[in-house]
Amino acid sequence: MRLNKILSPVIIALCGLAATSCYDLDRNPLSEGSSENWFTTEDEFEASLKNLYQSGMWTADNESWTDDFVQRQILSSFANATVNGQTQEVVDYWENKYKGIGRANVVLMNLQRGLESGIPQRNVDRFGEEAYFLRAAFYSMLIEKFGDVVYVDSMVSIEDALTMERTPKSELIPLVYADYDKAIEGLPEKTDYQASRATKGAAMAMKARFALRMGDWKTAAEAAKACMDLNVYDLESSFEKLFLQTTKVSKEYILAIPRSVELGYYYPAWEILSRLGSGNAWWCPSWDLLATYTCTDGKPIDESPLYDKNDPFKNRDPRCSMTIVPFGSMHCGYEYNPHPTATVVKDKNGKQVSNKDSRGVFQYASFNGLLWKKGVDESWVENGRKAEPTQIIIRYADVLLMYAEAKIEMDDIDDSVLEAINRVRSRAYSTTFDNTTAYPAVTATDRLELRKILRTERRMEFANEGLRYSDIIRWKIASKVMSKKNYGMLYPAQSIVEKLINNGLPWFWPMTPEIDEEGIPDFTAMEKKGYIQALSAKKWHDRQYLWPIPSKEIVINNKLTQNTGY
Repeated sequence: MRLNKILSPVIIALCGLAATSCYDLDRNPLSEGSSENWFTTEDEFEASLKNLYQSGMWTADNESWTDDFVQRQILSSFANATVNGQTQEVVDYWENKYKGIGRANVVLMNLQRGLESGIPQRNVDRFGEEAYFLRAAFYSMLIEKFGDVVYVDSMVSIEDALTMERTPKSELIPLVYADYDKAIEGLPEKTDYQASRATKGAAMAMKARFALRMGDWKTAAEAAKACMDLNVYDLESSFEKLFLQTTKVSKEYILAIPRSVELGYYYPAWEILSRLGSGNAWWCPSWDLLATYTCTDGKPIDESPLYDKNDPFKNRDPRCSMTIVPFGSMHCGYEYNPHPTATVVKDKNGKQVSNKDSRGVFQYASFNGLLWKKGVDESWVENGRKAEPTQIIIRYADVLLMYAEAKIEMDDIDDSVLEAINRVRSRAYSTTFDNTTAYPAVTATDRLELRKILRTERRMEFANEGLRYSDIIRWKIASKVMSKKNYGMLYPAQSIVEKLINNGLPWFWPMTPEIDEEGIPDFTAMEKKGYIQALSAKKWHDRQYLWPIPSKEIVINNKLTQNTGY
């Protein structure tokens, strides 16, 4: 039996076995790379570092863990408050991050071998700086999810690894900062790999993200500002085009992993495509998300005179129609119309076809009538409904809004805060931030008001990008937004006709949902009147602000303690 088959990934990482984990530990296959004959050429260092950008190690937080997402009547374990130490997402997250840490440590431990093999000092230093960045990034993600974690920066014995305890978060944060700072000091501003490898800016941006999530506003603001001052990145002129699979390179990407259908790394397009688009409309934006988008006057829909109950996409922030498919628009070759009586629609050639996107025609059309549009175009129906949009780890808009958020939380509000928010908002309106008559520019200076604006801005800007979960955790609003219902249209569809249409009410939202002081929509009034139906009821337990340590890790190492409540 191979020893590494009975050890957990964290033990393998701690012991520095990552480079040999494919082989029996008592053998050294001379024809293959191993800890005994590797790290003697620059190509070997490059191969080891490139391996750390595998998508599994950088998996974004799942939207199903948030209030931006609906999966018919199904709830994830996170949305059902049933997360435990055996939950697969938890186990995979822990394992993949420690695999990355272990492999980064192996690179760092072999820098001297590289020097002794004749690799120039500057090149060896660069390999080390990238490894420091990667180790910091993986520890950042672990600490955010689990709090105190096992920390190691060198090789330890299996015996010692089996008895190591969790290091307090307060001690871990400075260590992560130190790794980021080493990376920032030496990494180049640009590489030949565009945004797919570590750079000085990527280290600054990821440090800012980590600091923000740790509540260290000062460090977050400083790191974000340093990234901004590099003048390397800028917002892409078109928000809509930024996410298309044809956009492989962008000045807004700070760190991004390319997808490739050919190489087997792709997005499962069928999960979000319409029924007419040969998808199953399985993963959908929530009504909560749609209600969050402000009107073009910058006001929420329950305050703006511009909101039209008969067309919920009219007069809304442009990102609304760029993120969620508007009713009556052409999408993936077909008119999208979930109206219960719309039995036929037109295809791109003007031909009428049966409307599989109406629940009046097809039972399994989108349960809440909404579809994701962000990044989706007709090309998604090609290649067996496999799409290859770039996996964006962090982009410049996030840096701008992180800077603004940190300054707001410090109550250090100045023109730079407003400019950062307005640069992001004005891009959505296809104009520049100084052209304040062309978009609803932010002018508020009150801390609480700006906090609400900033949080709404982040939700509109980053929908379906895997950032919402960390946001609701950081803002401590998960207990509120994840203790609500997911809503959809009445079913059977004839109920909509009888209760709404025949009574002169709008078929989709017959009433305007109220938006509370935190920017969170409330649909309960519509439910009480019987106008809509609950698809599912999300649940939350405050223990989930931290994830459980995987159970098998505690079984292997009884020195590991479990997080409270699990």
